[in-house]
Amino acid sequence: MRLPSAAIVVAVVALDQALKAFVDRTIPVGGSLPLVPPVLFLTNVRNPGIAFSALPGIPLIVPAAIALTLIFLLFYNKARWSHRPTAGFGVALLAGGAIGNLIDRVRVGAVIDYLDLRVWPVFNLADAAITVGAALLILTFAVRPGTQSARGDG
Repeated sequence: MRLPSAAIVVAVVALDQALKAFVDRTIPVGGSLPLVPPVLFLTNVRNPGIAFSALPGIPLIVPAAIALTLIFLLFYNKARWSHRPTAGFGVALLAGGAIGNLIDRVRVGAVIDYLDLRVWPVFNLADAAITVGAALLILTFAVRPGTQSARGDG
């Protein structure tokens, strides 16, 4: 992994863990604090399941195995994406998010979620990094190298 990608992974993990620590210290579990009412709230919840609280009560080994398998497959297939900057950025976001949530699972037995839009399940920065990283990878591989841009100047 190149230095910029490693820096992205470290930045995502550090910011994610700092925000979770702030929320955990300032808002009781189940409590909520309006940031931009009625759009955005900080809500301290624990997600014992996988994405969007699905499958609560599964053992720690399952999400850990999923995260580690994903990271392994991404780095195992490095030759397919390493020459594309957007793919490297996507992988770094994915890895940082997976590591951030895995730290929570080991440390507190569940993922600490706090971003509450009131129309979507509560999530966190690591979840957003995983989603954006996956979207970047999908978009990167959907566009073949050497194809022209939409404006025709590529």
